[in-house]
Amino acid sequence: MFKLALRNVFRQKSHTATTLAAIVGGVAGLILAGGWVNDVFVQLSEALIHSQSGHLQVYKKGFFAEGTRAPEKYLIGTPDEIKDRIAADPDVAAVMARLNFSGLLNNGRSDLPIIGEGVEAKQEAVLGSSVSIIAGRQLDDKDAFGVVLGEGVAGVLKLKPGDHVTLLANALEGALNSIDLEVIGVFQSFSNDYDARAIKIPLAAAQELLGTEGVNALVISLNKTENTDRAATRLKEQLGALGLEVKTWVELNDFYEKTVELYKGQFGVLQLIILLMVLLSVANSVNMSIFERTGEFGTMMALGNRRSQIFRLIVVESALLGLIGSSLGLVLGVALALAISAIGIPMPPPPNANVGYTAHIQIIPSVLFMSFAIGITATTLAAMLPARHVSRTQPVEALRQNF
Repeated sequence: MFKLALRNVFRQKSHTATTLAAIVGGVAGLILAGGWVNDVFVQLSEALIHSQSGHLQVYKKGFFAEGTRAPEKYLIGTPDEIKDRIAADPDVAAVMARLNFSGLLNNGRSDLPIIGEGVEAKQEAVLGSSVSIIAGRQLDDKDAFGVVLGEGVAGVLKLKPGDHVTLLANALEGALNSIDLEVIGVFQSFSNDYDARAIKIPLAAAQELLGTEGVNALVISLNKTENTDRAATRLKEQLGALGLEVKTWVELNDFYEKTVELYKGQFGVLQLIILLMVLLSVANSVNMSIFERTGEFGTMMALGNRRSQIFRLIVVESALLGLIGSSLGLVLGVALALAISAIGIPMPPPPNANVGYTAHIQIIPSVLFMSFAIGITATTLAAMLPARHVSRTQPVEALRQNF
């Protein structure tokens, strides 16, 4: 049965070529579409991690529920000791402390409400590889009273590197405090909303402003993003007894989860469309081939072949076509993915951003397997109905097709 089906596949050259073209195009299209969607996820996740959140953040338990109402109750009082414990984890690349606050930034003429972060400048510069400095330079450890501003903050207050500003904020005890700062640079991150309100100052300056030696969060950078869940599980076990909680970058960026859900839905529709296109194209080609070979099948039945054997022969032929076409589509899809990735695809800025990026086609094993399976499944399903029809045709009626 298999040898006969294989001979029939190569004997019907025109129909085989038409069917293979549909299968190859569909499988390659699924690989490219799936690789592009996965690249969107990768690019978005790395932008969020390396511009704002890091891979993991450690807080005092209850910070997310009550921290904004009583921040003084949810400070990590001995961050250096905890940082050393975290840094010992094999997946951790760096640990840095942050102190968050809100206040008013004054340029001598007007005020602007801001959200601020006291940061360890050197380590933040390494983490923030997705943050672009569009004027001036990065904050450095030697800048005791320096500040870097989001692009939107600098634009509203008309500030540039070298200007001086006054930052006003409530200390943790409630008293109003102020500090004079020099603008060191202007940054642009992934998010327009963040850039419109955010500033960064040295951690020591923020602690002086708020009158505390504690920090709100410890930000963790990992060696590899795919190790996030593994590292989070270990750190939760270690730090839970100390009254601390660990949040992953996914939990800290609900925008990412919503985007992934949206794109997965769109890709699911695209998969269905390509499946239907392959199914209809293959069904048309198989129908034409079977109609032209009705006399052949009639002869086989007249010679003693059972209807079930005719049905199986047609299905096996289609399955072989699906296997060959899916294999060729797999090779073509991977080759195109590599070629396109080498060139890159210029993409416009995503929503809530003003910086474009260069997209690539990710080669994902699960997408390759799914595309391959869809190619074989669609081809086999397309043959079922015509195979059933021809196998039920009376031999006498089928033999008439020979004349």
